Amino acid sequence: MPIPDTDVISLSTTDLDTLTPPAATHLHGPADELPPAASPPDLVLQQVRDELALDGDAQRNLATFVTTWMEPQARQLMADTAEKNLADRAEYPKITAMEERCVRMLARLWHAPHPEQVRGCSTTGSSEAGMLGGLALKRRWQQRRRAQGKDTARPNLVMGANVQVCWKKFANYFEVEPRYVPMEPGRFHLTPDTLTAYCDDNTIGVVTVLGSTYDGSYEPVADICMALDGYQAATGTDIPVHVDGASGAMVAPFLDPGLMWDFQLERVASINTSGHKYGHVFPGLGWALWRDAEALPDDLVFEVDYLGGRSPSFTLNFSRPGAHVVAQYYSFLRYGYEGLRHLAVQSRTTARALATRIRATPPYELLTDGSELPALAFRLAQGTHGFSVFDVSHAMHARGWHLPAYTFPAPCQDVSVLRLVVRTGFTAELASSFIADLTEVTRQLQPRRSMPAPTVKPPAGTPEPAHAGTTA
Repeated sequence: MPIPDTDVISLSTTDLDTLTPPAATHLHGPADELPPAASPPDLVLQQVRDELALDGDAQRNLATFVTTWMEPQARQLMADTAEKNLADRAEYPKITAMEERCVRMLARLWHAPHPEQVRGCSTTGSSEAGMLGGLALKRRWQQRRRAQGKDTARPNLVMGANVQVCWKKFANYFEVEPRYVPMEPGRFHLTPDTLTAYCDDNTIGVVTVLGSTYDGSYEPVADICMALDGYQAATGTDIPVHVDGASGAMVAPFLDPGLMWDFQLERVASINTSGHKYGHVFPGLGWALWRDAEALPDDLVFEVDYLGGRSPSFTLNFSRPGAHVVAQYYSFLRYGYEGLRHLAVQSRTTARALATRIRATPPYELLTDGSELPALAFRLAQGTHGFSVFDVSHAMHARGWHLPAYTFPAPCQDVSVLRLVVRTGFTAELASSFIADLTEVTRQLQPRRSMPAPTVKPPAGTPEPAHAGTTA
C-alpha cells in the first residue's frame, strides 16, 4: 500500500520540486546510514527480502518454543489490526473486551476457584509476565513486613538453577536476592526435598517452572507446595508460589488434566504463560494471571485517563500491539478445548516418536523423551570419543537445522545436551527428514575404525622387501 497523499495544502510545482527528493533507482552506500534519498517501495521490498532470505527457515528451527506457524486467517487478522495500539482502550474497546475474555478463559482453564475475581492482562511475552508476577510477590512481602514492624531491606526469591533468564533479570533489575537451588547429577530442576533450606523470613516467593527450557521437564508444583505447607507449619512463614508456565501452562491442561499445578493449589498466587508458544500466536504475547485482587496489590495498578477514557494498567510498558490479542482470541475460538488438545497431542506424539528413533541411534541417550513438554533433550553416551554435541549441532546447521547444543549449569557443567522442540507445523515429513539428517551427520562424525594399511605393489623390477606390508 503506497504512502497516503494527505492533500492538505496545495503547493506549486516549484515547491514540490524543492520538498520532494528524487527517488533513487538503486540502493547503495553504507548499510548503517540513512540513504540520501527515497527509493521505490518495490525496490526496497526486494532488497529486504533478499537479505531476509539468508536467515534460517523458521520451520526447521528446533531451538525455539515460539510459534512459527499460524493459519492464513489468523495472519490476516493480525495484518488487519497491526496498527491498533492496545493502550488506546477507549478507541479500541472490542480488542479490550477480547483481552478480558481471554483472561477469563485462561482463569477457567487453570481452575481458578472464582474466575470472575482473577486479575490478569496480556503482556509482550512471558518475560514481562514473569516480572509482573515477581513484582507482586515482592510488594505483598513488603506490605506484610511493614505491618509486622519489620524491615524490608533484604528480599530474596527461591528458584531452581534451571529458570529462564527473565528471572535472573528480575532479580537484578528489581533488587531481589536470587537463591538458585543447584542442579545435581540426575536432578535437573527444583524438587521439594532441596527447597526449604533456601527459604527464610525474607523469601518473597518460590518460582516453579512448568516446562524447563533445559530439558522440557515439569517441576512437581504440588509437591513443592506441600513442602512449603510443612515449612509454614514449622516456622509460621507463609511463602506463596508463582508458576512459570511459559510453555507448560498451555500444554498440561490438555495433555495432563490430572496434574495438580495451577490455581487448584491454594499456595499458587500467580501464573504466567506465553501466548506465542503453545498458545499458537506469533511472537510476542504473554499472559499474567493472579488468583484474586489480594494477590495483585492495588498500588501496582495505575488508572490511566488521558487517552479518552479511564482504564487500569499494570504492565511494565504501555503501548503494545493489539494484533496479538486478536490472534489469541482467534485461536481460542478457532480450536476450542478439543482443538487445542488435538494440536498438543500431535506435538507430543511427534516428540515421543522422535525420542524413540534417537534412542535407537547410537551413540545417543535421552535425558527426556517428550512425555511432558513436547520437547526432548539428548546427549552422547559416556565413552563417546572423537566428536561432541556441539559438532553435531554445527553439522546439522549446515543442513538447515537449528539444533541447539548447550551445557547445564554448575555443578552439572559436565552435562552437554542437544534439545529439540516440537511445535505445530513440524510435520511428519520434516521429522523424517530430521532423523535422516541426524543419522547421516552422526555417521560422518564418528571416527573411522582403524583399517590395515593397503598393500602397495612396488614398481616392476624392484626387489621384494623381506617383510612385505610392514613398516620399520
